Amino acid sequence: MPSPVFPFRLIVICCTGLVFVLCSGVIGVCSGPAGLDLAQVWAALWGYAEPTTVSIVREVRLPRVLLAGLAGAGLALGGLVLQVLLRNPLAEPYILGVSGGAGVGAVFGLLLGWPFFPGVAGGAFAGGLGIVALVLALAGRRVVQREGLLLTGVMANAFCSAIILFLLSLSPQLQLQSALYWLMGHFSLPPGNHLALLAGTVVLGGGVLFGLAPTLNVLLLGHHGALGLGIPVRRVIALLLVLVAWMVSGVVALCGLIGFVGLVVPHILRLVLGTDHRELVPACFCGGAGFVMLCDVLARTVPPQEIPVGVVTALIGAPLFIVLLVREDRWRL
Repeated sequence: MPSPVFPFRLIVICCTGLVFVLCSGVIGVCSGPAGLDLAQVWAALWGYAEPTTVSIVREVRLPRVLLAGLAGAGLALGGLVLQVLLRNPLAEPYILGVSGGAGVGAVFGLLLGWPFFPGVAGGAFAGGLGIVALVLALAGRRVVQREGLLLTGVMANAFCSAIILFLLSLSPQLQLQSALYWLMGHFSLPPGNHLALLAGTVVLGGGVLFGLAPTLNVLLLGHHGALGLGIPVRRVIALLLVLVAWMVSGVVALCGLIGFVGLVVPHILRLVLGTDHRELVPACFCGGAGFVMLCDVLARTVPPQEIPVGVVTALIGAPLFIVLLVREDRWRL
């Protein structure tokens, strides 16, 4: 239920989240093979440092940190929405095959040598949205029942995974290595204005979700309960799924497949903050962004050589999720 002190709590949550994102971003920009302190980073941002330091901060680390933050925010918001729609905290973008569909489209583009935009990115968007349409069509009249979407999504995800493995098995060695590296998750930006496109996608998607937060609260009563209160459940579900596909496909196109962010972050924040989505949407945006930024720092600094960030999120997210699963008595939202 909405908190009676909602405006004050929202301000506190937003301020805390922004501080967390800012601190994570500063750590991300300062960390790396060439260690930089805060003074050097500040001077480089304003162009007062050595040219090499300015290049490292402005052209390498800052875009990478921003990309990691946007990816984490998009994945966390996607997981939050799917957990509401299915009323199951095990739901995330992968459970409905959204990430898998985007992965199929992106792998097609990579193996065919298409340019990143509109080739690979367009393929990812088409794949993600295509899987959403397929899931809705196969679920049919059961779309208002979470079991129909859940089971259909699992099958669609398995099918997409099989297609990806099939395509990789037929690819030349050089393309195979590139595709495998992309599949494990990375934050190496291709040339162009793709970071700005992803920023517009995730920020706009987050704004729409914040506007729909009261509707998400009503959906917690169950789809039949929401129908009784006059909510057009089928239209709302379709809109939310398309919105999730839009954000997640953008993340997958640029960063590859990164798991567990949309699973763990929304659940932890729900345990801490409650179930008011007017608070959870901005909290997930900031929490997911900061979490993936810190995971990227670990991927770049802890091992002897850089590893894919998807490996780090899995190593952290899987044990943490198991702990949460053991500690929770009730998993229905």
